[in-house]
Amino acid sequence: MRAAVEGLGSPYSLVQLLPAVYQDDPFTVRLTAGWDDVIAPVINTLDCIEAYVDPWLTPADFLVWLADRMGTQLDEDWPLERKRAATAHAVQGHRTRGTVGGLRSRVALAAGGEVELLDSGGVFTSAAPETPFPEGLPSVAVIRIIVEREQDADLVDLEALVQECVPAHVPYRMEVVRR
Repeated sequence: MRAAVEGLGSPYSLVQLLPAVYQDDPFTVRLTAGWDDVIAPVINTLDCIEAYVDPWLTPADFLVWLADRMGTQLDEDWPLERKRAATAHAVQGHRTRGTVGGLRSRVALAAGGEVELLDSGGVFTSAAPETPFPEGLPSVAVIRIIVEREQDADLVDLEALVQECVPAHVPYRMEVVRR
């Protein structure tokens, strides 16, 4: 909630809600005017609540709280636009967590670059019994993060993020490549 905003007035005065006999009393008018100043930020917050829960519109100091409620963590060193994008993507990110698309989008948002994922697929089928596995395929998933500058990837602990996004049974190797 925003508090003590200088010059923020209430859209309606409390004295107007009282019976006429109190509206003529100077003491009651002064008393309710004091409450109008106290209540104005509350009314303003409630009137603008949809802006507070929209990651693209919420005030910057409220964004960390909103991201926490959405179940995502923000790095304090990220630029504001990246924080907003990560918060806006949080629900979709939970829905696709553990998938190739989810890994790509989450790491791309955090690192500010593109993500290539090279994987053998891990599943082979054959109509003939005892068919050997194809050779030359990687035994681990390779996650290649392509950034403009290597410093972009330094803003976030990519190893921890990838461990969070990749299923526990999948071995992987991570590479950060400058474009």
